[in-house]
Amino acid sequence: MTKTIRLNDLQLVLLSSAAARDNASLIPLPQNCTQESTRIDKAVAALLRHALVEEVPVTDRRLAWRDQDQDPIGLFITNRGRKAIGSEPAESAAEDGIGVSKDNNEVDPAADQAEANAVEEVDKVSPASATPTARHDVRPASKIAGVIALLGRKEGATLTELTGATGWQAHTTRAALSGLRKKGHVIEKTKRGDATCYRIVAEQNQ
Repeated sequence: MTKTIRLNDLQLVLLSSAAARDNASLIPLPQNCTQESTRIDKAVAALLRHALVEEVPVTDRRLAWRDQDQDPIGLFITNRGRKAIGSEPAESAAEDGIGVSKDNNEVDPAADQAEANAVEEVDKVSPASATPTARHDVRPASKIAGVIALLGRKEGATLTELTGATGWQAHTTRAALSGLRKKGHVIEKTKRGDATCYRIVAEQNQ
């Protein structure tokens, strides 16, 4: 019989905050976590003990929870942690490649650079609320232009198709999708068999 894990208010806040983020990181801590560091350390230790969160090497020190041999270690919610708060499961931080080398779990600077490039490309996309001409003012050869083209198809695109077309990690691709949403693009999620598909919803004439 599966043992039910009781979470206190602080642990619920930490997990919920991480689940709401595209990168699934507990860091930076939510602003409403004003408890002393000893309480936070105790809460995190319990989450780690129950495998509700996991420690993963990161390259972005803004995501660092602690250092190990001078290397930054991040803290990310696991699928078990998402299930504990009733959130939709997702790939783990390690599977997403958040600054993690697939071969040896060492820091991978290329992962952070790829994400930075993706965010930079999204920033160059005109808002969805712009005029029709400006809205599609995206460099044809850019990766984000390819992402938009795939998302514009009737059948949309799966995460695997998007990562295959761009060469980005799943985490980087989801960050790009989040950036497009912030630009005003409406991206719906559908199913193609067992795979989740993403598609830009055509705007309706006003």
